[in-house]
Amino acid sequence: MKPRPKILVVNCGSSSLKFALLEDEIFLAEGIFEKLGHPEASARWKIGDAAGSAEYPDANHQRALVAAVEILESHLGRPLPLDAVGHRVVHGGEYFDKAVRIDHDVLAKIESCRELAPLHNPAHALGIRVAKHLFPRVPHVAVFDTAFHQSMPERAWMYALPPEMHRRYAVRRYGAHGTSHAYVAARAAALLDRPLEELQLVTVHLGNGCSACAVREGRSQDTTMGLTPLEGLMMGTRSGDIDANIFSYLRRVAGMPSETVTQMLNHRAGLLGVSGVSNDMRAVIQAASEGYQRATTAIDLFCYRLAKGVLSMAAALDRIDALVFTGGIGENNAHVRAHTLGFLRLLQPAVDPVRNTMHGRESCGRITADDSALTCLVVPTSEERAIARQAADFV
Repeated sequence: MKPRPKILVVNCGSSSLKFALLEDEIFLAEGIFEKLGHPEASARWKIGDAAGSAEYPDANHQRALVAAVEILESHLGRPLPLDAVGHRVVHGGEYFDKAVRIDHDVLAKIESCRELAPLHNPAHALGIRVAKHLFPRVPHVAVFDTAFHQSMPERAWMYALPPEMHRRYAVRRYGAHGTSHAYVAARAAALLDRPLEELQLVTVHLGNGCSACAVREGRSQDTTMGLTPLEGLMMGTRSGDIDANIFSYLRRVAGMPSETVTQMLNHRAGLLGVSGVSNDMRAVIQAASEGYQRATTAIDLFCYRLAKGVLSMAAALDRIDALVFTGGIGENNAHVRAHTLGFLRLLQPAVDPVRNTMHGRESCGRITADDSALTCLVVPTSEERAIARQAADFV
């Protein structure tokens, strides 16, 4: 009987660390450390049916990962029996188009991409070093958010800039959320009972970060995010697409330096900036239901720009066999899905209100009627499973 590999998945964010222990893609444990580097840093976890939490004041990524292993080993009562460690890495630049086993050269390339993901890649590199110290005898595998999009044709990844901008400074479109887009595309094929290699899909990952992707025969053809995760759709705190001249304009009329504008576009725009309420769609919808106009405007803008993003992805395809919603908002917010599809009348989606309210759970993911011209699915993502699956290939 084939062994069932045990994989530890590590995802170091800018101020968080998520971890999960999976056996044959089944979750044995998962948890998260939040607000790392701050006095309020804390963790919560679930191991089997047991849940726990604890405070870790001022903990950094190194302390968090060590604590995560201690939590797991304390529950198991023995050293952690691992076959591999899978690491989520946001940016692999042009170096990587698939998951790779981490060696000194791979780690150096991950660190060289720090300017493309300054909040994430340094944290990933630190997490990798700590994990390799804790588990030196198992393979460590990097799974890149950008790798899936390396199949985009030149017309999709190029910017309309002089070629030396790409040759000298690597300025091009890389995309993100690739692990999620690839996972849900494969799951959508299974739900449709059709080979992935025959399908043309638009997948939309909607959370605090948002992106859409055109997937033809299992390969990314275009995506809405670009050089960094700021480009594209409206997001929780990010503006998405904006006129690049805003930098010089605000410097002239408001005296705002470019760093201040960049901070605003990444951290004080999007749902939070427009609504003035929150970057959490649930809170914005609640405010809108209470008559707060800015919240209503934020939802309308979010859904309209999402619809525009879907239609832009259609340019890379011959047809759309299914539009797939995933991510925290995509999987759980029926109002956002219905409002977005209302802007896609050109594609003639026939939303089934009952299926949509049920998030497709009783209809193989479908939220549209059986005779709808556009098939729409809700497919829960699991980047941890996708990472564990790719890490297991190196066992």
